Amino acid sequence: MALAGAWALPFVRVAPNRLLSGEPVYLVDVLLGPWVWLAMALLSALAIATLQAHRRATQALVIVAMAATLPALWLLAGAHAHHVARTESSLHRTALGAGFWTLAGLAWLVALDAVARLRLATLARLAVLMAASLPLLAVLATLDTGQELSIAQEYANRSDVFGAAVLRHLQIVLLATMPAVGIGVPLAWAMARTPRLRKALFPVLNVIQTIPSIALFGLLMAPLAWAAAHAPVLGQMGISGVGLAPAVLALLLYALLPIVRSTLAGLEQVPAAATTSARAMGMAPWQVLWQVELPLALPVLLIGLRTAVVQTTGLAAVTALVGAGGLGSIMFDGLFSAANELVMLGVLPIVLLAVLADALFKALAALLETPTA
Repeated sequence: MALAGAWALPFVRVAPNRLLSGEPVYLVDVLLGPWVWLAMALLSALAIATLQAHRRATQALVIVAMAATLPALWLLAGAHAHHVARTESSLHRTALGAGFWTLAGLAWLVALDAVARLRLATLARLAVLMAASLPLLAVLATLDTGQELSIAQEYANRSDVFGAAVLRHLQIVLLATMPAVGIGVPLAWAMARTPRLRKALFPVLNVIQTIPSIALFGLLMAPLAWAAAHAPVLGQMGISGVGLAPAVLALLLYALLPIVRSTLAGLEQVPAAATTSARAMGMAPWQVLWQVELPLALPVLLIGLRTAVVQTTGLAAVTALVGAGGLGSIMFDGLFSAANELVMLGVLPIVLLAVLADALFKALAALLETPTA
């Protein structure tokens, strides 16, 4: 069904300028010359995979084929954009269409399924997926093909601020999640020992999760502006009703629930014999927490931290509405100017950062689970 949709949807769109949606160009219109044979080879690989799904060699072939599909799609779209640039005016834009994104998503999902069928360890699975991404990264880094695509032109226009936006986005995520860990872990430790505190705080944390992000920003703006006006030292620190302060505080509040819940679950799984032995050795409560409970609860804690980081990476895009900057500023610039490719230029790095964060925490969890000699 996805392949049929990819054939029926526009592969690219050609427009007289960046604001118009443009005329659709379908995959059958751009598959000329050697591209036809490449498409047939990839379809053959998929057919073989369907018939011989139980064989590991078949799944390896599928991964290689899908790793070749992603750069091939980019080169195919770039070749058509180059043709448009030579035959039309310099204002014409070639934008990636729904057919392109459908095929790219299908290729990645097929690769994920093939890796899962190989039943590799977590670290090996991540290594295979990273290797499958290298051909696309190599094409993007070394070849000029695709520079006439609309998204590449939007990047060229924003190249002077793009790197700063990525760093700002990472700064927002770190400033929100690191204090959330510092607050959430001791809070979970206290809740593990005080059932009344658990009953009182969990409803509050749950309610915070239900508040829309824009509404929470609005609720925080007035108190922060008042505090900055009545405490000049806060203003000197850069705290105000707009900018980084309300953004970081709101994201910190959102990150608390997954961190507290996972830490509490991890602490509850610590064997009572371990903590009893630690106390019998004369350890203070904070030593028991730091040297016994946290190391044993760390694998479960990482699950909540992974959820918090991925969630914060996505929500950080909305902080641009309160002047915090980051990749969300590029995304909203595209929304306000009706430039879809500029929106994608802001969204795609956010998705990539979230995927990388998820992979990093999975790798850390796998390392913790690996027995040492």
